[in-house]
Amino acid sequence: MSETAISAALTQRFGETPEVPEGLAKIPALNALAARGSCRSFTSQTVDTDVLDTLCALALCAPSKSDLQQRDILIVTDPALLAALKSLLDAQAWIAEAPAMVVFLANNRRQRQVQMMHNQPFPNDHLDAFFNASVDAGIALAFFMSAAEAAGLGCCPISTIRNHLPRVKDLLVLPDHVFPVAGMAVGYPSAASDVSARLPLSKTVHRDRFSDITEADIKSYDTRRLAGQNGPGWSEAKAKMYAAPQRTDFAAFLRSIGFTLE
Repeated sequence: MSETAISAALTQRFGETPEVPEGLAKIPALNALAARGSCRSFTSQTVDTDVLDTLCALALCAPSKSDLQQRDILIVTDPALLAALKSLLDAQAWIAEAPAMVVFLANNRRQRQVQMMHNQPFPNDHLDAFFNASVDAGIALAFFMSAAEAAGLGCCPISTIRNHLPRVKDLLVLPDHVFPVAGMAVGYPSAASDVSARLPLSKTVHRDRFSDITEADIKSYDTRRLAGQNGPGWSEAKAKMYAAPQRTDFAAFLRSIGFTLE
């Protein structure tokens, strides 16, 4: 089988590719997904409110655990609020250029409201309540990003919003049992996004049972990702990043808004 665009993109990303069926190789959406990248450079063009509303609707078409729908999306349009939110995230300077921002919320509050509405107990007030709502929000985020990129927009998730949870809670007037999982910068790209190399499929897609990655596999990936550039490899950079404490107050914040986490 001759190499197709999707095969070439997957090889660039993973250093290897599956045998992509001819029928799948002809689907534009799959080719775009294979070559996608996070966008951190935007034009000054604004994103219409109708566009954002539609993308949010498409994102909330995503599945949710047991149809509980424990995820919401908050569109930030007020200029002062957008500026205040961006100022919290100024460690990433590129965020200042983003013309729009949305925040993906885990919402375990609504289910508690439903329980009270129907005079039912809430015996599931434990770690699973936090986990289910967080995963629902993450799935909606992925759907939003796919929809936005199909519409010609660029996106980049912003997890550092969780570095400032008390302040974000106040800015967005979030009630108990509702918290941000991630922000999302949205706008029209000013340049093509880079394709980020990923760990090889043979080490991250498992068949029938788990098979652990080796140090040699990681070093090989480091070499491929650097591709002749100077600097630390991926594994060294991530090891140093995670050698410093991060969000050590996260559990305390979650407990302060009502989660037990037991």
